[in-house]
Amino acid sequence: MGASVKIEARIVAQLKKYQSILGQAKQKDISESDTSSIVREMLCDVLGCHKFEDITGEHNIRGTFVDLAVQADGRMLFLVEVKAIGIPLKDQHVKQAIDYAANQGTEWVVLTNAAEWRVYKVQFSKPIDKILVCGFDLLTMTPKNQDVIECFGNLSREEFSKETMAEFFQRKEICSKFTFAAVLQTDAMIESLRKEIRRLSGIRIDPDVIRKIMSDEVIKRELIDSEDGKNSQSIVKKYLKAQAREKSRDADEDPAQDEAKQVLPPEAAAQAATPSAPGPS
Repeated sequence: MGASVKIEARIVAQLKKYQSILGQAKQKDISESDTSSIVREMLCDVLGCHKFEDITGEHNIRGTFVDLAVQADGRMLFLVEVKAIGIPLKDQHVKQAIDYAANQGTEWVVLTNAAEWRVYKVQFSKPIDKILVCGFDLLTMTPKNQDVIECFGNLSREEFSKETMAEFFQRKEICSKFTFAAVLQTDAMIESLRKEIRRLSGIRIDPDVIRKIMSDEVIKRELIDSEDGKNSQSIVKKYLKAQAREKSRDADEDPAQDEAKQVLPPEAAAQAATPSAPGPS
């Protein structure tokens, strides 16, 4: 779901303002505490949060403290872990942010150094896992970038909800190059390619030959072998299994129920509605 025109205009205007602020802050190599202050202001100006009502600094989670917690109307929206603007975000920072969210029981967490922003969805599986939903560097991207607007729009106080974030996550999950690569390797796509090649050339090609060429020569290895690639393959398999279960349920329906649903021809319907004449006494 896209942000409203009003919210989009606010995001673009505020990000234009903050780009110069962030550039100066990075040049000065300000501290983590000062970076956190900038992030807090951005949460208000860009996302529409109320400074004193919605944002809690040094939020206590089982004796540890996450930098910022964003709440609205008594519900937790997401956590924000902040690093100094001069420090690149690293795997150890990601783990720290995910641990905070898992211990809080919150699905959404933001890791940022004010310039670079990453939004993660926490997977409450065993072990706890995470998925990067969106990530960008505000110093290198235009404020009108639609990915940036969509991400901040869904995080905004006005738009954020479990439903909108779930839809946003699913759309980002499906519309990734890794998922597209995984879909191209499914049996249905390989069969479609086989049929199209035969239609064009009259030549029959074994599906396994097409599959091998696709994986070895057409699709980049990083889209298959990387962690994101393997995650996307699991996602596609999940959808395929769900589709198979649905088809199986349809096939198992009682045939008598199907017959009952059929509409009778007008003559038959009239005959069925007419009481039969009484037989001879």
